[in-house]
Amino acid sequence: MDNKDTAHSHLLSFLNAIPPVDFWCVYGSTLHSTDPGKSTMVDYILGVSDPLQWHSENLKMNADHYASWMVLLGGAKLITNIADKLGVGVHFNPYVTWNDKMLKYGVVRMHDLIQDILNWERFYLSGRLQKPVNMLVDNLDIETINSVNLRAAMSAALLLLLPKFTEEDLYAKICSLSYMGDVRMLFAEDRNKVKKIVQGQFDLFQSMYKPFLEEYEGKDFLRFSSSKNQLANISQVVV
Repeated sequence: MDNKDTAHSHLLSFLNAIPPVDFWCVYGSTLHSTDPGKSTMVDYILGVSDPLQWHSENLKMNADHYASWMVLLGGAKLITNIADKLGVGVHFNPYVTWNDKMLKYGVVRMHDLIQDILNWERFYLSGRLQKPVNMLVDNLDIETINSVNLRAAMSAALLLLLPKFTEEDLYAKICSLSYMGDVRMLFAEDRNKVKKIVQGQFDLFQSMYKPFLEEYEGKDFLRFSSSKNQLANISQVVV
């Protein structure tokens, strides 16, 4: 077992410390890290059938994961209502320490996750799943369902790109979709964030979108040519 597998199996032990989940994925910069340091936040999304019940059980097991005012003022009902009515359907517990690792995990209702993937209802988790993730638990085959989301993201990116572009341009446009209209990108976030994400996880983007690129090429929607740096130059075929 290599360092990356060891790191993920180490973090998977966290599953034994929380109530059961139907979906669990890790995302962000730690996907390419073989051994995230103690100061590196490992980001997770957890999908559950009933967030109210799940948070009720998790509060009994891990009350210290939650903000104290939430626990005191309303518990699981308050936590779920804030996520559903004021947020995007996801409750996050950040700065959770587990086996000398720092975790942040978001909890979402499985129905809401699937609807966002299929219909872009909130375009939050669907945007997250347009980028590389590592699915550690997938009881409802979200990986297959997410193919609808990936195809839609690539189609949207093609509409926004010029007729000729590079493979990196395509992934950057896909990556940028979920940040459009995000005011944080104006002052709080690194303006090179999209470029860094794509360049740091380029091989993962390739593996995600290769089937759709090959399909579009086969239908003569796209044409490919090689460049000096081994990255594909792509042209959209105008009908």
